[in-house]
Amino acid sequence: MRKFLWCFIFILGCVSAFGQKAEVRKGNRQFKKGEYAKADIDYRKALMKDSTMMAATYNLANNLYRQENYDEAAKLLASKDNDDIASVPFSAQYYFNTGDVACARQDWETAVNAFKDCLRLTPDDIQAKENYIYARNKLMEQQQQNQDQQNQDQNQDQNQDQNQDQQQDQQDQQQDKQDQQQQQQQQEQQISPQQAQQMLQAIQNKEKQTQEKVDEKKAQALKSRQKDKNW
Repeated sequence: MRKFLWCFIFILGCVSAFGQKAEVRKGNRQFKKGEYAKADIDYRKALMKDSTMMAATYNLANNLYRQENYDEAAKLLASKDNDDIASVPFSAQYYFNTGDVACARQDWETAVNAFKDCLRLTPDDIQAKENYIYARNKLMEQQQQNQDQQNQDQNQDQNQDQNQDQQQDQQDQQQDKQDQQQQQQQQEQQISPQQAQQMLQAIQNKEKQTQEKVDEKKAQALKSRQKDKNW
């Protein structure tokens, strides 16, 4: 936070060198007094007159940061390309603040790149180095968590696919059984009356033969008992 405030004060001292507008100066006075809502209006007025003014863009982003409006601050800082940033004497601070806002939003990849650009311009900036290391570690943690979640999702998908395959197999087996039963019923329905009479006659003949064999065995058993009887 100390470095972020220092970056803003640096611009206040140097902005007149590249055409500071009256609205920016008024916004700076409101910012110093902690009147961030009023400063917000002045900086936006300046950008309405000149949307390319880097000082107004930079200061408005800082003002939004103080109001914890990190999403809009990030969007505003990202609206300028590297050529625009390189055209001003506070390029390193611009990148630093971009990284600061990205950290507040937990956008670690943007933070890493921003602090890296800051260190490219000011390699001796200790705080930028510390913030870069912090953001890089957070990015690595995030990537590992994403990988773990992806692996977990893949395992769940595989288990779900296996369950679906098993359910499909069961449904297929049940369908096959139903098809066989239906086919058997259709075959039974297709038997002619003559065929049905022949099948019935065959069953009756089989039962008659079985009964004759039973009667024959009974007769033989009775004859045997009669021979053995002592009169």
